[in-house]
Amino acid sequence: MVSSPSSPDSTKPKVEKSSRSGEEARVRDEMMKWNFPMITLLCAILAMASGSVSAQAQNETTPLQPLAVGVHVSPPFVVKDGARYSGMAIELWEATARPLGLAYSYREYPTFEALIAATERGEVAAAVSNLTITRDRVERITFSQPWYDAGLRIMIADDQGSGFWQVLGGLEKAGHLRAMAWLVFLIFVATIVLAAFYRRFDKSFPRSWHEGLAEGFYEVMSVATSGRVTRANALGWIGRISGGVWMVCGVAVIAYVTSSVTSVMTALTLTHQINSLADLPGRSVGVLGGSVAENYSNELRLSTTPYDDIGGAVQGLTSGQTEAIVGDAPVLEHYAHSNPTPPVSVVGPIFHPDKYGFGFRHGDALSHSITLQILALQEAGELEALRRKFFGNER
Repeated sequence: MVSSPSSPDSTKPKVEKSSRSGEEARVRDEMMKWNFPMITLLCAILAMASGSVSAQAQNETTPLQPLAVGVHVSPPFVVKDGARYSGMAIELWEATARPLGLAYSYREYPTFEALIAATERGEVAAAVSNLTITRDRVERITFSQPWYDAGLRIMIADDQGSGFWQVLGGLEKAGHLRAMAWLVFLIFVATIVLAAFYRRFDKSFPRSWHEGLAEGFYEVMSVATSGRVTRANALGWIGRISGGVWMVCGVAVIAYVTSSVTSVMTALTLTHQINSLADLPGRSVGVLGGSVAENYSNELRLSTTPYDDIGGAVQGLTSGQTEAIVGDAPVLEHYAHSNPTPPVSVVGPIFHPDKYGFGFRHGDALSHSITLQILALQEAGELEALRRKFFGNER
């Protein structure tokens, strides 16, 4: 049997099928060529998103490190009771930090300067105290919105100018002390002369010299202090006349001593009393170290003695180391009101007015957040309520 040759139509489907297979392979290759970078990019994005979610989850589970907040004890703004701090500045800080969800711990510093330096170094995130805003400090740290208007005043001891040594010094300067020394010498001589006189003419007078001198001294001092003569009748009419002369002398001595001491004490009161800033030149002034009061007093060329706290400054004042204290008005006023002993007074008007604020390191965004909270408290009236809590209605 002879096979007939294939017709052209019998091979055509095979050729078309082979052509379609090649085209599909080419398209698949093109798709793979373009999809590979896209797939790689998508994988990278998914990996980054997964890492971000993981980091966020880790941050949510890991507690943040508490902020270190520096404080300087200065009642009534910062008061320390054991390990606990309170006061107006502390309560205000806590009221501003609470809405921000801040975690913090307090770190105490001995002076304002130490607190500012720690803030400048970044050792603490915030400085909380009655920190006065000044140009020099603004160059070192950033301040929040001011939250208290203050200024400087003067504290003195209530017994200024009337101490024993001050009166004695005044008597010496006036020349009265030398005159009184001569009176003491005359009393000594009069005692000997009177004792010898009575031993000679008064038979009832003690015979022994020590008793006679004691009796004579008593007689002289009786005349000098009270003008009375104890033995006027011992010598008859002569004794009466001599007794009258002694009484006149005694009255003169009493008048002189009384008038000289009174005049000196009056002069001391007028010349030593401190009522204003104009009375401070030439006097020793106590200040808190690193405070605005110290800087301002040094600018005025006053003789200053720095102290670490208000208690030490008051002790220096009452012991005579200083004659006055220059410090923040609310701090001095609070101390004088809360401590009746030793007796001190705050005198004169407020000078060098200033404002208090919280301190932060330059560039720290926390200062802006705290400022917004202070403004919110001020607008709500809570800042004024806090001020009245510690200072009443007095401004």
